[in-house]
Amino acid sequence: MSVYKSKRWLDHYDRHVPEYLDYPDTTVPQALKETAQRHPQHPVMIFKGRRISYREFDDAVDRFAAALQGLGVKKGDRVAVHLPNCPQFPIAYNSILRCGGIVVPCNPTYKPREMLHQINDSGAEIIVTLSAMYPIIKQIRADTPLREVIVARIKAYFPGLTKLLFTLFLEKKSGHRVDIGGDPNTHWFNHLLSSAPATPRPVEIDSGDTAVLMYTGGTTGVSKGAQLTHRNILVNAYQVLAWIKAEEGKEVCLVAIPLFHSYGMTCGMNTAALVANTGILIPDPRDLDDVLESIHKYRPTLYPGVPAMYVAINNHPDVQRYDLSSLRICNSGAAPLPPEVQQRFQQLTGARLIEGYGLSEATPVTHTNPAYGEDRIGSIGLPYPDTEVKIVDSELGEQEMAVGELGEMCIRGPQVMKGYWNMPTETANALRNHHDGGGPWLHTGDLAYMDRDGYFHIADRKKDMILGAGGYNVYPREIEDVLFEYPKVLEAAAVGVPVEGKGERVKVFVVLKHGETATKDEILAFCKDNLAPYKVPRYVEFRDELPKTLVGKVLRRALRDQEL
Repeated sequence: MSVYKSKRWLDHYDRHVPEYLDYPDTTVPQALKETAQRHPQHPVMIFKGRRISYREFDDAVDRFAAALQGLGVKKGDRVAVHLPNCPQFPIAYNSILRCGGIVVPCNPTYKPREMLHQINDSGAEIIVTLSAMYPIIKQIRADTPLREVIVARIKAYFPGLTKLLFTLFLEKKSGHRVDIGGDPNTHWFNHLLSSAPATPRPVEIDSGDTAVLMYTGGTTGVSKGAQLTHRNILVNAYQVLAWIKAEEGKEVCLVAIPLFHSYGMTCGMNTAALVANTGILIPDPRDLDDVLESIHKYRPTLYPGVPAMYVAINNHPDVQRYDLSSLRICNSGAAPLPPEVQQRFQQLTGARLIEGYGLSEATPVTHTNPAYGEDRIGSIGLPYPDTEVKIVDSELGEQEMAVGELGEMCIRGPQVMKGYWNMPTETANALRNHHDGGGPWLHTGDLAYMDRDGYFHIADRKKDMILGAGGYNVYPREIEDVLFEYPKVLEAAAVGVPVEGKGERVKVFVVLKHGETATKDEILAFCKDNLAPYKVPRYVEFRDELPKTLVGKVLRRALRDQEL
């Protein structure tokens, strides 16, 4: 049976990671306060050149928590955070948790319809938004339970000269100055912060209380709110830190991955609260010049990212101008990491780029390749401490598969959610008891296998699997990995398109590198040389870009829907 019940495999590859971890009986915002007491002057973040100390940050969290209580926030109330990576995001996040509220992170690129669903589904009555996005909130407010709106300015934490230049040239010329005067129960973030009491009223918080409603991206159906508890978010941050052997007060993390995403929340924000990391906040992960200049200037040691980010760095025409040698460990998640991309990035930077795996329902990280042991390229690595993983048949989910056999991956551990918000049927489908007495297993919907050394390999999502010619199953990742090896290809995505009377056939969408040209026959010939006949695409379409989430995950469903 392919059941991974402990770290028995990992001991052979990395003796520095224990089988089990001792987690403190605390919460992330309380751990933040203790870290601020140990390192008051240490920078918690750098934003556009502005350094913010742990003491300044913790004081702001206290004040904003008190301000939220003044607006009526009680334990269990949901508060939406609709912000990019800027200091107001971690301030609001930790303040909501500190006063017993539940954080509802929102994607700042969401359209009104998407925001309506998330606010109404969560029942959030207060939202913290950015001035640039305020018109969207104003447009939908009457159709939501929102009773208070807090508006933050991106420039509030800019250094003096940068703030002045932004006001004079960008803000004024763009016409994006927002006036909230006359709008009922609408407040400026900085006004609330400056006028609030210095400390909030104490609130008793249990580790099992819901801390975050982390909405799934909705790429496989209706977006659902995964209920992550205070223990979930604390534990997963500790697991990440133990895995990379982070040293207190010595790590600098490039935080380009969005904080509204579970990956950014855990690896970019919550880890800092525990060991005094310094985060370099990047508001737009697609701003590659900002990413490269920040690495060059601030010398980060850690960089959690996604394959699209690493692809962009690998192919930046001026990448050699930047010193990227400070990077030590870079995690890749949210999408499969093509081996070609991994190898090129490591050659370019000297960093160790390790592929991992996670999902919103697990806070999110459950697997990663060892940071100091064997990195098995093409795998998602080994499960985290205290994390159990097994492979079951993909039809009924009842039979445990043998080592090397493909099936659905199931996970059990202290980072797994307690269920979906107000969705008992979906919760029962995702969290199932297997009659082993150890509690429910999270059914991931991902097809995988475990090799004989305990490393796990993802084939693809069950819903992305293509029923190819002759009834064979075709996994998009296999085709995409091959296309990434072709020197002219920058990005690629494979989907199944229906052919009347013949099931599905593979279509690939290809983005070429700048200045390159290629023909469909050229792409197909390369695939025929490197793939079994039933996996070879039938159709090729060249695109200037692929549809992606802000995190950088390619939206195969959007491509498939466009075809239909």
